[in-house]
Amino acid sequence: MKKTIQTLFALTAFGAAALLASAQPAPKIFVVDLAKLFDSHYKTEEQGAKLRSDEQMAQGELDRLNKEGNALVEKYKEFAEQANSPVAKAEAKAKATADGQKALEEIRNKQKEVQTFQQNTRNSLQQRMKTFHDLMLEEIGKVAVDIAKRKGATLLLDKSGQTLNGVAGIVYSDSEYDITADVLKEINKDRPVSVAAPAAPSAPAAAAPASDSPNITLPGVKK
Repeated sequence: MKKTIQTLFALTAFGAAALLASAQPAPKIFVVDLAKLFDSHYKTEEQGAKLRSDEQMAQGELDRLNKEGNALVEKYKEFAEQANSPVAKAEAKAKATADGQKALEEIRNKQKEVQTFQQNTRNSLQQRMKTFHDLMLEEIGKVAVDIAKRKGATLLLDKSGQTLNGVAGIVYSDSEYDITADVLKEINKDRPVSVAAPAAPSAPAAAAPASDSPNITLPGVKK
């Protein structure tokens, strides 16, 4: 009789475990290529055309600034020739030297203007593209998640490795399959009372983009 009861308990436990196992749905994983979707989106094509147009306008302005700078260089050369002329009077040489110094200062200021314009234009275009990229990934990601959910997905992976919402590779996951809290509890169960929780890592400083050297050539200075 005792053996029969034990057998019934074992069968009941097995049945309960089987019931729990059957209640847990099997993971259903889908993949998506966010990079391909971004590149193929009509809004990306439109934004690319706008940026190329603005870049061409900026190049036209840069050419104008360089033309002005090179004109100043030619003027400086004329003053230098006058200052070094063997037939010119001392007064004329002194005036040409003073005018040359002014022209040289104007050249340096123009070089700074060109460099500032280049840097500001580059930063503006890069920031506009980054903002657009992030917004588009978020928009595309929402559509992808909606479609994946309709198909019964528990996990949606991005095979292109784009970063969405601070996570690379994962677009959507069913919270039922997230054991992060369980793992965190386990790894910190032996934490000493005196040890504080680790601080969140600070974002790395963005590297300044390299600037192209201007086309204005300063007299007497080697590149």
